[in-house]
This record gives sequence, structure tokens and C-alpha cells, in this order.
Amino acid sequence: MGIQGRVRIKICGITRLEDALAAVHAGADAIGLVFYANSPRVVSPQLAREICTCLPPFVSKVGLFVNAPRKDIAKTLETVPLDLLQFHGDEAPEDCRGYSKPYIKAVRMQDHVKLADEVGQFSDASALLLDAFMEGVYGGTGQVFDWERPLPEIGKPLILAGGLTVENVAAAIRQIKPYAVDVSGGVESVKGIKDAAKIAEFIREVRNAKY
Repeated sequence: MGIQGRVRIKICGITRLEDALAAVHAGADAIGLVFYANSPRVVSPQLAREICTCLPPFVSKVGLFVNAPRKDIAKTLETVPLDLLQFHGDEAPEDCRGYSKPYIKAVRMQDHVKLADEVGQFSDASALLLDAFMEGVYGGTGQVFDWERPLPEIGKPLILAGGLTVENVAAAIRQIKPYAVDVSGGVESVKGIKDAAKIAEFIREVRNAKY
């Protein structure tokens, strides 16, 4: 499912500048900032801006939104220099467009979900992000979906999320063969606070994984 080459890494749910810098130092390709009030990892636009402006070049800054009104997203973009938008709720295709930014659409992997249908709907998405499903919870579940579930070739990068840890990420990469992996809780000491040693170990595991 991946584009040939190394698996990219996003550290999501960053709430502190020191955590963002630890992720970058360890070799992360992207950091994720959550703009969803019900998340324990939510950040204000002002803090997000501070974090973004302190990052070096070539690190993607991703903003995560869940069923957010268009005006709220537009207002956030006036403050925060994001590179990429991640829609993690029940958004329709038209809700993801019109911001002059590329976007990722999260797909919660319920049994009835067909990736080919999702690609058809979100044909202009830069990638699809596959996450575990938990009723009423949009990301950050700490759960995995069935990685042995057959996945069709969809002609679009796949990002694997949901319950990834130092212990399971290499196996997940071998099974899914994703373009990228996205981790949040698996590299934390407590919710919202990243552990620099766990981030470094996670990234080492990804770099050493073969498929």
C-alpha cells in the first residue's frame, strides 16, 4: 500500500513545544495539532502558532479537525501556518474542500466500510488515514482495527493510525505496508504529554521495519 521508500512518521496530539522539538529531533516527518474541544490533546490556535513558528523547515504541520464549522477552520488558518488539514470526523467531501490546503481524510474501520467507496468520495484527498472505530470517539482510542483484514489497492497513500506502540508498529508496517504511520497515545507518559524516549524508540522501530 505504501509508496516505495521509507515509511513516514507523524507524531500527533502535540500540546507542548518541547514535545514537538523532541519529535523533530528524533526524525519525525510531521507533527499533528488537534483543534477538537473534546480531545485531551486540544491546543489553542495561539499555542499552535507558537509551536509551528519554532519548527525547522521540511517538517509538516498538520491540523486535525472533527466536524468543525467552516468558519472555525478558516479562523484557525488565519492564525496557524498549517501545511495540511486532517478531517477526523463525519465530514462530507465538500466539508474538506475550499481551504487552499491539501487534506487527509480519516476512515474509521468499521466492518461495513469499503475503502474503494471512500476513495471515490474523497478523490482529491492527499491520503486516507485508517483508524480504529469506537462509538462516539474520533481518534485517540488507543485501539487497533483488524490489521489482517484484506485491503484493496486504492491508488492513494494510506496512513495507519490507531493503537500503535513501540511494541506493535513494526508488525503493523509489515502487515499493512502503509505510506506513513500516525501515533499519539503510544508515545505519551500521560494523555497529552509526550515521552521523548518513547518517541525516539518508536521512530527507531519504524525505521528498522521491513516489508
